[in-house]
Amino acid sequence: MKPTSGEVEVSGRIAALLELGSGFNPEFTGRENVIFNASILGLSKEEIDARFQDIVDFAAIGDFIDRPAKTYSSGMMLRLAFAVAINIDPEILIVDEALAVGDDAFQRKCFSRIKQLQDQGVSILLVSHSAGSIVELCDRAVLIDHGDLLMDGNPKDVINNYHKLLHMEPSKRDAFRQRIIDGTLDDEKAEERKKEVEVKVDQSLFNPELKPSTTVWYAGRGATISNPRMTNEQGNIVNILTSGKPYTFCYDVDFSETVFGVGFGMMIKTLSGFEVGGATSHKDSQVVLDVVDAGSRVSVQIQFNCMARNGTYFINCGCTGMIDGALEFLHRGVDALMFTVIEESQRSTGIVDFSPQYNFTIN
Repeated sequence: MKPTSGEVEVSGRIAALLELGSGFNPEFTGRENVIFNASILGLSKEEIDARFQDIVDFAAIGDFIDRPAKTYSSGMMLRLAFAVAINIDPEILIVDEALAVGDDAFQRKCFSRIKQLQDQGVSILLVSHSAGSIVELCDRAVLIDHGDLLMDGNPKDVINNYHKLLHMEPSKRDAFRQRIIDGTLDDEKAEERKKEVEVKVDQSLFNPELKPSTTVWYAGRGATISNPRMTNEQGNIVNILTSGKPYTFCYDVDFSETVFGVGFGMMIKTLSGFEVGGATSHKDSQVVLDVVDAGSRVSVQIQFNCMARNGTYFINCGCTGMIDGALEFLHRGVDALMFTVIEESQRSTGIVDFSPQYNFTIN
């Protein structure tokens, strides 16, 4: 491929997973394709022979290794291509959406191997529309729109603005793109949207310094969310939660237009942006409002048991409705609230407390 301009200097071995099946000859068997691709990537016959069984074992396509690639499913093609790429000891690995193909077990296997390569110091360029993959795997992200580099920085910040751009009204996108490029984003704060509420703050369980600096609000189609807050069983505002206890996530929504099929939801995430769990009323038709008239305010309360373990978390909130026959966000807040969780006991591991109960029998 001839570049439009500039030049690239390569120092080290590069492995790439681009368009599914690229570099594979459909008439060659899997075995022949492995040897052919590995030789193109610079491996000697001895190196290929030494790695061949590892490639076959990782791909796990069985006897198909000796059948023509044209008989492979897309998942089998991915398995073999990925197995080659990660077993040639690359210094740079390029992955372009390829991991969207394949079953869950193999995808998990791939992500685990990518983590191993990262720990070994391999540079990985991941191109994806999966926000979760970017946040989980990357320590730097870039936002590209219509060929323009809009943002280069922390993955969570980049993802927040990607979502805002994705769901923004078309008439507002050009101005928002330019603000990203210029670095003059007007970071809307949740505090700016707060209205007076008759709720008591529990000072012993509320840390005033625990405020998100990454809050992003977007959509704004006939509804505006304000005053996101967490309350305990006594109805007091808190942002220090105890694992295992019930809480209510609340926010208000003011409607400037009449909207049909209105629903509400939330999503709890870790500091890195990993989604721990959430809720959306559209999953249950019994808790969707058939119509909300212009000028109305809806007070939303979502009750849940906090089963998260020790740590700091963010929470998204959203309001959805039917726009031109399709379910769309009316307004959404990313990182609308920040809270921390403490545990009264250390009985679980991981992110979520599953309240384990033990029973042992010696036979």
